[in-house]
Amino acid sequence: MDTITTMAINDVPVSVSLDQLQHGIDNETLEKAFGPTSLGIIIVRNLPHEFQSLRQRVLTSASILANLDQEELEKLECEEALWLVGWSRGREKLATSSLPDFKKGSFYMNCAFHKDSKLEGPEPKLTKKYPNYKPYTAPNIWPHNDALKYFERDCKALCSLIIDVAGSVARACDKYIERIYQDYEQNYLQKIVQNSTCTKARLLHYFPMTEEDSSESLDDWCGEHLDHSCLTGLTSALFLDESKGLTHTLESSPDPQAGLYIKNRDNEIVKVNIPADCLAFQSGSALQEISKGKFKAVPHYVRGTKKPHIARNTLAVFCQPNLDAMINEKEDFAEYSERILRNNH
Repeated sequence: MDTITTMAINDVPVSVSLDQLQHGIDNETLEKAFGPTSLGIIIVRNLPHEFQSLRQRVLTSASILANLDQEELEKLECEEALWLVGWSRGREKLATSSLPDFKKGSFYMNCAFHKDSKLEGPEPKLTKKYPNYKPYTAPNIWPHNDALKYFERDCKALCSLIIDVAGSVARACDKYIERIYQDYEQNYLQKIVQNSTCTKARLLHYFPMTEEDSSESLDDWCGEHLDHSCLTGLTSALFLDESKGLTHTLESSPDPQAGLYIKNRDNEIVKVNIPADCLAFQSGSALQEISKGKFKAVPHYVRGTKKPHIARNTLAVFCQPNLDAMINEKEDFAEYSERILRNNH
């Protein structure tokens, strides 16, 4: 995937206000957002007033975190959890070459705190039932560094806000799927978003490009894939010029080619621009399985910037079922996710 060969220029995601979502969007808008000819992604605007400052603080902190001493970063790693808790770099395989991916660093968080502020992992009954599923049952690991004094607080606040908004998106998704799939459990997705203690967040830091990187495949940044969540919430990316300091943010992307690309239903590549004051939500493969293909997952990939010294930071929140929820006739979410994770690490 070295070049962008097809682009659907007029393909623009549906955008709705949070207030519209909360009061219910009409069937025509639902069809445009989630139907068979849609992009499968929806932009939500007019978010709570604290969103923009939280986004700025959390995404800026990703550069500070990624540039901690190696010894300090190693203390934030959890190998038994397949590096899906705490810090991870070079542990995931590139899609095209199967080589370790050092172009981005990730900080993973379990978002059970959204349901119960005391939880740093799934509720105890799930950790006891699935003692070997450490990628989901291992508790959160937080940095203890003066430069990241409010990191945990801000991450939890931002993730909780995104999950709250996801609940409104889930209600709209449920309404759409219930119309086209008779056997769909009523309010299924909304219940997952509100009640699951296995939702994960991933704070991503795309390291500044080196000269070697500039000639490599687009797929080597974050190859085309499906999220294995039900619903994924995404912030817009924050770009920083790290040559001027780890908190030197830019107002916009210095590289128009950098960003999120998705494949539409006609296999055309579409670049999706998420405004800084908005959130985007896209469907994942678990929802595709649960709805027996009535609701399609969104194939997508990410491209970093080719400009030197520029980092790209973003946050994704993967709303997904509890480990014991059945995804298909043979697998619960624990088995389903483990099968996918083993292929990626």
